[in-house]
Amino acid sequence: MEAPKFLRLDVKRALNRVRAASMPFAWSLNPYRGCGHGCAFCYARGTHEYLGYHADDTFRSRIHVKQELPAVLEAELSARLARAGGDVERMAASLGTVAIGTATDPYQSAEARFGITRRCLEVLVRYGVRFSITTRSPLVLRDLDLLKRARLEGVHVSLHTLDAEIWRAFEPATPPPGVRLRALAQLAEAGLPVSVFVAPVLPYLTDDVASIASVMQAARAAGAADAMVSPLRLAPEVKPWFFAVLRRAYPAMVARYERLYAGRAYPPRAYAERLYAVEALARRAAGLAPRQVPADAPGDEPAAQTEGARGEPKPAAPGLRCVQLTLPL
Repeated sequence: MEAPKFLRLDVKRALNRVRAASMPFAWSLNPYRGCGHGCAFCYARGTHEYLGYHADDTFRSRIHVKQELPAVLEAELSARLARAGGDVERMAASLGTVAIGTATDPYQSAEARFGITRRCLEVLVRYGVRFSITTRSPLVLRDLDLLKRARLEGVHVSLHTLDAEIWRAFEPATPPPGVRLRALAQLAEAGLPVSVFVAPVLPYLTDDVASIASVMQAARAAGAADAMVSPLRLAPEVKPWFFAVLRRAYPAMVARYERLYAGRAYPPRAYAERLYAVEALARRAAGLAPRQVPADAPGDEPAAQTEGARGEPKPAAPGLRCVQLTLPL
C-alpha cells in the first residue's frame, strides 16, 4: 500500500453551506481533502474528482491539507461576530451547528502531523460555535480538553462491523473495531455525548439482525447513547473502486451487488424496507429505543437520501444529535 503524500491546498473559505433541508446542521467543515483511511465504500471518493483525480486509491494516497483553514475560519467567524454587533450568543445562534468530518475523517493520521482539526476546534470553542464530529479514529481523544469546554452536539464514531475479515477487506487502513470501541468508551467516561454510526451497512455481508445488533450492543456497553444505521451508497464515480475491492474479497457477491445497485446509488425500495425492519429488531436486541423512520425513507432514491441522510432522529441524550453525515462537501 502506497504511503500517502501530503499536498498543500489553499482555501478561500472554511465553512461550507449545507442547504439540504433533511440535515440538522447548516454548515460543514473539512480540514483535509482525501482521507488516509481509504475505505472502499466511502461516498466522499467522488470529491477527489473535483481536484482532477479519479475516485480510486488516489483518495487515500493524495491527501490535500488545508493548512490555512484555522486562520480562514477565524476570519469568517470574526466577520460574523462584527455583523452580530459583537454579540457572541447571537452570532452562534445564527450560525447553528457545524458538522466536522462530512467528506474526510478529521482525525485521520495526517491530523497527528498537521493538527488542522485541533486548531479549528480552538477557534470554534473561542467563538462559542456548536459543532459535531464524525470519526473512525481514537486520535479524537487527544482533544478531550477542548471537547469538554466546547458546545459539542456529539461525537459520532463510525463502526459498521465487528467482523475482522470484513473490516480488513473494506477499510484496512482504519483503526480496528476494538480500538474504536475503547475510544468511544473513553469519550463517554469523559462525559461527552457519543453515538455510533453503523454505516454503511453492506448488503448480504453486514445487514442481518445479528451483525447490526452486535455493533449496537458493543457500542451501548461502551457508553454510546444511540446508534444510527445507514445503507451503502454507491455513486457512479465510487462504484468502480468498490467493485474492484468486492471482486477481490467476496467474488461471489459481485453479481448480487450489480443487480442491487444497477442504475442507482442506493438499493431499491424493497431492500430499504427490509433494512429498516432489521434495524428495528437490532435496536430491540441491543436495548435501544425504537426509531421512527421518516416517511420518505424507503424509496429507490428518496429525496432525503440523495444527500446521504435519513433525517434527524430524536436525540437520546441532552446535547446528542445522531445523524448520518454524508454530504460530499
